[in-house]
Amino acid sequence: MGEFDVLKRFQEIRIESPVDKIIRQVRELITSGQLKPGDKLPPERKLAEKLGVGRSNVRDAIKKLEFYGILKTLPQSGTVVAGMGITALEGLISDVLKIENSDFASLVETRVLLETESAKLAAQRRSEADLDTLKAALEAYENKIQLGQQAVEEDLLFHLKIAEASQNVVLKSLMLIITPDIINNFIKLDICEDGRTADVLQEHRIILQHIVAQEPEAAAAAMQVHLKDVFDYSQRLKQQQGNGKA
Repeated sequence: MGEFDVLKRFQEIRIESPVDKIIRQVRELITSGQLKPGDKLPPERKLAEKLGVGRSNVRDAIKKLEFYGILKTLPQSGTVVAGMGITALEGLISDVLKIENSDFASLVETRVLLETESAKLAAQRRSEADLDTLKAALEAYENKIQLGQQAVEEDLLFHLKIAEASQNVVLKSLMLIITPDIINNFIKLDICEDGRTADVLQEHRIILQHIVAQEPEAAAAAMQVHLKDVFDYSQRLKQQQGNGKA
């Protein structure tokens, strides 16, 4: 094995932020059964004191977990654990599939199938509340790229909100499992192209326009166009690996 091949097997050491550490603790408490659906979390102030972090870190972690449906805040009741499936939770926060590069094409192929159907169903079933959420997610993505910042998370959240608008909870759970793994591979393989951000934004807008107009087939076609680059890349990678084994 050559030096370059050995080097590719190493992964960058990522330093966890306080928010990441809080999320990881919540995950571990839920997956171990110490926190169950309906259990109430302590107030932000007490959590911050216990964890030795600022209240803003606790607030950011809770907001992120709420966005993904893992926690929910109820009026006069505080923040409680939602009924999110453990498998979906694991998919969101960790590399549950532990995929190798050779599996990347299959993962992307599955994402295209899920997201195409998700966009079609969202166009058929979306509510006005769904549209408000989708517009807010798109605006958050646009704001990040206008600041010249990475918008990986905002991109993911836009797609998850489309899955929510499909009114199919299984679709959303499957998206939660596979999409973070695709993003992690994008980062690891360094295939996020800065020059694509303007195109991605426009593609997001077109998908949303078709969902707003309740045009299922057009929404599905727009999603396929949007995912074409990653699909084509995954197929090239698969072919290269096949040639390497020959």
